[in-house]
Amino acid sequence: MNRSFGFLLSSATLSNLADGVLKVGAPLLAVSFTRSPAQVALVGAATTLPWLLFALPAGALADRLDRRRIMVTANALRAGVLVAAGALAVLGLMNLWVMLAAVLLASVAEVLADTSAQSVLPMAVEPQALTRANGRLQSAQMIGNEFAGSPLAGVLVTVLPAAVFGGPGLLYAAAGLLLLGMRGSYQPAGARRPMAGEIAEALRWLWSQRFLRALALTAGTLNFATAAYWGVFVLWLVGEESRFGLEPSGYGLMLTVFAAGAAAGALVSERISGLLGEGRTLIGMWLLNTLLHLVPLFVPVTWLLYPTALLWGISSAVSNVLVISTRQRLIPTELLGRVNAAYRLIGMGGMPVGAALGGVLGEAAGLPAVFGGSVVLSLVAVGLLWRVVRGRISAPLTSQATIPDISRSR
Repeated sequence: MNRSFGFLLSSATLSNLADGVLKVGAPLLAVSFTRSPAQVALVGAATTLPWLLFALPAGALADRLDRRRIMVTANALRAGVLVAAGALAVLGLMNLWVMLAAVLLASVAEVLADTSAQSVLPMAVEPQALTRANGRLQSAQMIGNEFAGSPLAGVLVTVLPAAVFGGPGLLYAAAGLLLLGMRGSYQPAGARRPMAGEIAEALRWLWSQRFLRALALTAGTLNFATAAYWGVFVLWLVGEESRFGLEPSGYGLMLTVFAAGAAAGALVSERISGLLGEGRTLIGMWLLNTLLHLVPLFVPVTWLLYPTALLWGISSAVSNVLVISTRQRLIPTELLGRVNAAYRLIGMGGMPVGAALGGVLGEAAGLPAVFGGSVVLSLVAVGLLWRVVRGRISAPLTSQATIPDISRSR
């Protein structure tokens, strides 16, 4: 690992701590405004809608401009939005709709930052170090998002709600400044053509890859189902009217345990996949994660929630490291931003729809219907990916793809 990766990792740690405070704090604040599943689910929809709307242009920009500068600018944008939202909260002007607007704008900047971050990593480390580097970044993400951010958000919602916005704003600003320490240029080489043509090239390339296409569609289905589940899960856990009756701090503690598992899973993902094989590990982790979502539904016991969250974290992190590293190895550098964005459009574009539909279904049929439907859909998705990889289940995931001639795909 080198000096530039150190700055990238430090910046990711701070920005993910900000993500964690905002991701947990916003739904908890929403519960203080309303108990309507449909309205609470809007928070999840606002968080993920920009991936549906802006992923492809963000990927095209990441293949045209200096990727580090895009990240710096995006961090500055979301810092400004959230500090302004914090000021409105101090003035007593915060409500559900103002909060949704702030989350939506910050999430637009997140699309730009995250697309460039995944594309800049192969330019900052050697190819053989990608899995290890992704493991460290995933560990930092989980430590910031859940381990530190979640309990901090639970405290801030109770003690100082304005800091749920202002605190992350300051952290994003600091994360942007750290990126300035990365030396060199991070702008991909290559001739520039109209943006629409470049986006179309990336979509054609991704669709020509049977394995990557299957991986994207599976991830998209899983994220759609999970967004529906987690969009209303806070109502199942938090408040006197909930099934568990947790305080906000208890919800934050559960996510902290999740983060502890995720941090551990990210660090040992390379070893686990080496022992079991990448295909077997990916299918196994996604299957385990899916089945664990049945535990809070059928066994609503508070103490059992925490080991369940630990296993959620481990399985999520191991599978994420495998998927991200595989994409970075398979996708050519000059296409990395656009194809990553196209993949994430498929993988994450359905999340706002899932969150919204989860809220509507929860309103109409009850929360258990949302949870059960999410698990069934996820099992179908994992089964479909199994059909693609089963013939080479012990081989590296990169062996599942045949890379076409890029010049012909244009």
